[in-house]
Amino acid sequence: MCGIAGLIDLNARTAPDDLERRARDMADALRHRGPDQGSAWVDAAAGLAFGHRRLAIIDVSPAGAQPMVSASGRTVICYNGELYNAAELRAELGDAIATRLRGHSDTEILLELAERVGVEAAIRRTLGMFALAFWDRESRTLSLVRDRLGKKPLYWTIQNGHLLFGSELRALRVHPAFEARIDRQSLVGYVRTGYYLHPNTVYEGVQQLPPGAILTWRPGAEPRIAPYWTLAETVATARAAPFRGTDADAAAALEALLSDATRRRMVSDVPLGAFLSGGYDSSTVVALMQKHSASSVRTFSIGFDDKAFDESRHAAAVARHLGTDHTELIVTAAEAQSVIADLPDIYDEPFADSSQIPSYLVARLARRHVTVALSGDGGDEVFAGYNRYANGETFARWLARMPDAPRRWVGSGLRAVPPSAWDTVAAVLPERVRPRYAGDKAHKIANLIGLSRDDFYRSVTSVALEPENLVLGDGMSSEPAVPLPDLPFANFAEEMQYLDTLTYLPGDILTKVDRATMAASLEARAPLLDHRVLAFAWSLPFDMKMRGGSLKWLLREVAHAHVPRSLLERPKSGFSLPIGDWMRGELRDWAEDLLAEHSLSTGGVFDPIAVRKLWSEHMSRRRNWHNALWPILVFEDWRRRVG
Repeated sequence: MCGIAGLIDLNARTAPDDLERRARDMADALRHRGPDQGSAWVDAAAGLAFGHRRLAIIDVSPAGAQPMVSASGRTVICYNGELYNAAELRAELGDAIATRLRGHSDTEILLELAERVGVEAAIRRTLGMFALAFWDRESRTLSLVRDRLGKKPLYWTIQNGHLLFGSELRALRVHPAFEARIDRQSLVGYVRTGYYLHPNTVYEGVQQLPPGAILTWRPGAEPRIAPYWTLAETVATARAAPFRGTDADAAAALEALLSDATRRRMVSDVPLGAFLSGGYDSSTVVALMQKHSASSVRTFSIGFDDKAFDESRHAAAVARHLGTDHTELIVTAAEAQSVIADLPDIYDEPFADSSQIPSYLVARLARRHVTVALSGDGGDEVFAGYNRYANGETFARWLARMPDAPRRWVGSGLRAVPPSAWDTVAAVLPERVRPRYAGDKAHKIANLIGLSRDDFYRSVTSVALEPENLVLGDGMSSEPAVPLPDLPFANFAEEMQYLDTLTYLPGDILTKVDRATMAASLEARAPLLDHRVLAFAWSLPFDMKMRGGSLKWLLREVAHAHVPRSLLERPKSGFSLPIGDWMRGELRDWAEDLLAEHSLSTGGVFDPIAVRKLWSEHMSRRRNWHNALWPILVFEDWRRRVG
């Protein structure tokens, strides 16, 4: 994987040497994404420069270096990504062009194909993950492109007579034309979810290019952004030709598709392995990798010395069954907490999913042994694996049956009992069924009871329910919900699945994975997010995704063909950490410093009174506000050191 950056002086007044220097400076800010080689390319007459940092994966020779100029000299590409159907695309070039290729990189194949058929037509043919810039020297057209689901990031802005773009915001910040101004309205959305949803960013006037989109710029015109792929169109197409086979047919079809997606992602000229948590998603990917490998696949997992949060034994059991070459690292709470000091640098923009910490730790572990790692990311969004889907269906049925007045009575009754009392009641339950933060969950259920379906989804995907009360400024409001298209969704759970794929997947999951792995100079690949797999999943009857209380039912059937059910069946956990307890203990001084009234007042971003109230209630254990406080702590730490 790589880091890309570039600029256009819209007035073409910058000297060629300065253009190159600034492009190199922007790219060098992304050295962690591409430690192997850096270079720049300049079209001085157009005021354009590309900068690139390379993590060599395919064709590690100089023939794969970037920015890359086409054989004709007409077009140039600056590319961050991998194509998994490069061989098929090479065949499309024809012998006359293919025999003139200088190397075997997917970059060169994409460059020549785009010159031949056009950028959009070429991108529609791709199977892969990418963010790229494409320059046509004849028409003076710049195209910025992001992959369908948003696996690779791409930021851009026009400021002070310059168009700037880059893989991360830090590349834009080093250019002298860039002005960093906090976007308060977008900040409200960040505090609500813990991430910035495209096109928003932490800065005013700076955007993330949406997944599945192409930005086109020509001299004298405003940039135009248009989709080349949409989830709505994918769902509509899948529903027009639904899968009509048996359960066995569906399992066989899914296994064949996942097997192909995994095999394609195992092509690499450098060492390759996989993350293994021992859950269904990563276990399925590793099982299929082992199926295609003549030797033991390298797998990696981390665990914690606190057994309440440690799942490493499950990963180890799966690794033994599949015969992988497994590496495990058990970390202490102090080691995990030490990563917090590096979060502003690792994530570059405020990002507040606390699983970012173990994600970085396992990426750093893997990078000691391999340069590419496959992951199980995307299984929950593609195959309906989140608990909120089952809970949402229960809620929707209950909502339809219960009149308003009884709902209000039940909600009032649950809220009448303090969270601490609910915690006391839960403490008598056996540990295996005892809910964590029972009091807070009881009050959250009480709040949900009076909600609509839209409000329910907004609530279960929010870490702070009224973020506008925490951010200073006039007219602050939470971002509007992403509208649902007029599609034949099977039920409320499927509606949530659709929204998660558009929002939570690119905004949280893929951002977390990209920054964590790239900070370690490691490329991550996600077979479950092959867009062909996504399309197939949407063609299935919903009961093949969620059946009899079993989430990801069909994916589980595929997994059980390779790994015994006894090794996989357990409550869903994820990379959870006791952040709330750490705030009251080892992180108390750090948090208290960031949330001190004078500090918040000086920052001028958050309402000190509202934030201090949350902090006081959390510290006194009256409430567990760690989810709402974590985005504020991450932002304030970032603001001090980066913003």
